Amino acid sequence: MATLTMIAADIVAITVLTFAMYFRRHRRRDLVVAFLGVNIGVLAVAIELGQTSVGMGLGLGLFGVLSIIRLRSTEISQREVAYYFSALALGLIAGLTTAVNPVTLALMAAIVAVMWIGDSPKMLRGYRSQVVVLDHVYSGRTRIAAALEELLDADIEDFTVQKTDTVNDSMIVEVRYRTRPEPARGSLSDPEEAALARLAGRPGEVAR
Repeated sequence: MATLTMIAADIVAITVLTFAMYFRRHRRRDLVVAFLGVNIGVLAVAIELGQTSVGMGLGLGLFGVLSIIRLRSTEISQREVAYYFSALALGLIAGLTTAVNPVTLALMAAIVAVMWIGDSPKMLRGYRSQVVVLDHVYSGRTRIAAALEELLDADIEDFTVQKTDTVNDSMIVEVRYRTRPEPARGSLSDPEEAALARLAGRPGEVAR
């Protein structure tokens, strides 16, 4: 009975994590399949291992091996790494638990809740990170930062130069920045207002 209860709890948790959170926010079907497969697979193996005297040690070993295999198989973002480890942890906790207790259920709920909050679009919404190719080689961090600010129209928090190509006069930079709030409509210049109105199909709105 305890095993069935934990299986049900795991299914509910991974469903919320995968469909209500990850897929709704990021729309990657391939990783939905990966998260579900890893979770249910670990759950099944952990249940079998939990019936032996060395189940806990083998379970932790399985966790490590699967993590290494998955992380070395393809490049995924840090966000997706967090979802992957959460799916692993849920399956392992549910599979190795021999009795239903509030602490175990609370731990599973905490994993889902932390991911819900941490991956919320409202969490640090203005901060971004991306790799940018500059079409000129700049000397000095100040000039590089100025070029990035002009290109991204953002406040540069930090950046790392990954590659400098003096032959093709280009740089590859990993940049972390904070977006600036969009200006109010009334604060735009006349050409900017006209361009926005044309895009919206209402040129008459900017007539003087």
